[in-house]
Amino acid sequence: MYIENWGLLDSLYMTVITVTTVGYGEIKQIGSYGRVFTILLIFSGTGFFIYVGGTIMKFIVEGRVRAILGRRRLDKKILGLKNHYIICGYGRIGRVLCDNLKTKPVDLVVIEKDEGHIPAMEMDNVPYIAGDASEEIYLHQAGIERARMLVAALGTDTDNVFLVLTARQLNPDIFIMARASSNKAKSKLIAAGANKVESPYDIGAVSMAQRILRPTVTNFLDLAFEHQRKDIKMEEIPVSSSSKLANVHLKDSGIRQQFNLILIAIKKKEGDMMFNPSFETVIRGGDTVIAVGEGQNLLKLEKILNPA
Repeated sequence: MYIENWGLLDSLYMTVITVTTVGYGEIKQIGSYGRVFTILLIFSGTGFFIYVGGTIMKFIVEGRVRAILGRRRLDKKILGLKNHYIICGYGRIGRVLCDNLKTKPVDLVVIEKDEGHIPAMEMDNVPYIAGDASEEIYLHQAGIERARMLVAALGTDTDNVFLVLTARQLNPDIFIMARASSNKAKSKLIAAGANKVESPYDIGAVSMAQRILRPTVTNFLDLAFEHQRKDIKMEEIPVSSSSKLANVHLKDSGIRQQFNLILIAIKKKEGDMMFNPSFETVIRGGDTVIAVGEGQNLLKLEKILNPA
């Protein structure tokens, strides 16, 4: 416009076809100054587009590389897991389950086939495998041979039954907990190999009834199981045979005096549950102590009952 005294539309048109390297030709003859300007415009415009294109490609390639490297690190981490928990399904049940499991120092890995749940798993920082949990290849990737427990929390009872059958064949010794949507599905899941079957609907109904009949008790349990609180918690602690409290009477253990904890029950190695154990009760290796008190004191007791 200033060099050749062209109109706005003509100048804009020539600039666009020059910068984009279309090159339809000059609509009017230009002088020497106009040609110098055109040369500078071509170099600067082409360089600009090359820079923009290179930046876009760099963003795409680096993002892809980061995703690949991140996936490899995650696969390597899963490969090194032992005695971990495999959660199959990251829907409403699976996500809440993982959120509660992460309050304890336990290793877990999720298998989820719905790609729509991947952003949620990445946001929650949960190790995951994208695939169908009922297929053997993904169970092997999750390390089912080395896992402590598998939770079948898929969307339908049919999927969970097939998953339990497959998992039991791959690891006959693994503990399997399965979700059931109906009572008639429970027997099928147990027959398929599940050790424990839970129905979220039954648990929810029982919880509602208890809140109506025993509101104070349920409020206490809510406080005891609320992981944000430190002043009161309920915990189960296994007793190691190497613990200095193994084969010691409860009255001589000092648990109440040293840690200000209340032992409400002891599960014996044989499976019997002793509620409100007497002071003459002997704590033995293989037992599981159920205690209530402050979180820090529970950790101290756990270090004594399970010395490194």
